[in-house]
Amino acid sequence: MRIAYFDCASGISGDMTLGALVDAGVDLQAIQAGIDSLGLPSCRLTTAEVKRHGFRGCKVSVEHEPEKAHRHLHHITEKIDASTVLSLAQRELAKRIFTRLGEAEAKVHGSTLRKVHFHEVGAVDSIADIVGAAIGITLLNVDRIVCSPIPTGSGAIEIAHGRVNVPAPATAELLTGIPLAAASVQAELTTPTGAALMATLADEFGPLPAMTIRAIGVGAGDKDFKEQANLLRLFVGETTGELAGDQIWVLETNLDDISGELIGHCTALLLEAGALDVYTAAIQMKKNRPGVTLSVLCGGDGIARLEKIIFRETKTLGIRRWPVSRHKLERRPCVVETPWGTIEGKLATLGDGSISFSPEYESCRRVAQEHNVPLKDVYETAQRAYETTQRPAS
Repeated sequence: MRIAYFDCASGISGDMTLGALVDAGVDLQAIQAGIDSLGLPSCRLTTAEVKRHGFRGCKVSVEHEPEKAHRHLHHITEKIDASTVLSLAQRELAKRIFTRLGEAEAKVHGSTLRKVHFHEVGAVDSIADIVGAAIGITLLNVDRIVCSPIPTGSGAIEIAHGRVNVPAPATAELLTGIPLAAASVQAELTTPTGAALMATLADEFGPLPAMTIRAIGVGAGDKDFKEQANLLRLFVGETTGELAGDQIWVLETNLDDISGELIGHCTALLLEAGALDVYTAAIQMKKNRPGVTLSVLCGGDGIARLEKIIFRETKTLGIRRWPVSRHKLERRPCVVETPWGTIEGKLATLGDGSISFSPEYESCRRVAQEHNVPLKDVYETAQRAYETTQRPAS
């Protein structure tokens, strides 16, 4: 599997992304040809090697004629759709990024996707950054994109709507649900464009995955900070093993003074709040008291939220936590048709390339209840439906 990993130690912006892509080997002329097809006024990309805090990086600049246009989303998507140079994948990806950005802007301004004005991100250079990144990513031809936790910076900045704290409102909206990293730099490290790119492109967030590195691209930001190098690193490589992997966290506490009903209620709340898994195990505690170990698996961005639930619902005095690495099979959704209707499931790719189908419990349970049939019969029928209609030929 071919992987791209974005190391956002100093945040991310559109021009930093372009610089990293070009430095990793993406053809600048191919990006330029795609941007030319949009009919923007005299828009030209230039590159230069620069130093940031003693390290080199590729700085991509967008040169264009002065303009005062404030475009709506449909103005931009119409230009993208009219391009005869951009591939279908490039057009669709660019529109997805702009739509994600438009939804964030509309929410923070209390407007609609149709009416919201793009100010800074509707300018020529921002359009070139986003469309150029969409072109570059497709030319990179990777199967999976992983991104590090993202620092936003600190302090305040001036935008079209006045002075705001970092992260800017649209940036914060775009990064909702994405793990952030602390940063003491008094500047905007992550722009709305950069946030929209990663919110749309990244399949997961976390540490550098196990991989064999084939190329490294380094994109430089405009400023040269005294605290750290203002650079975005892009690692392109291949997985070193048969299984994908990531890092998750284990939260655990021992309980000996709480009823089973309360533990069950807490378990349900934890799952609703985004825990990857919750389970219990019977244990023997001090003074020969029987007890329960409550264990929770979660991503790093869910630790604080889930610990709050555990403390509130169980009254425990302490929670242990530690990071663990896990291997997981690549999975994708699948549906099969049965005499009782559609049943959802998941396809998993095994290490030898073979495919395994697993029906989803909730989907099977719903069908079993609606048609008053045994649950085991629904599982068996769904499995046979996959075997006979969807299993790839060997």
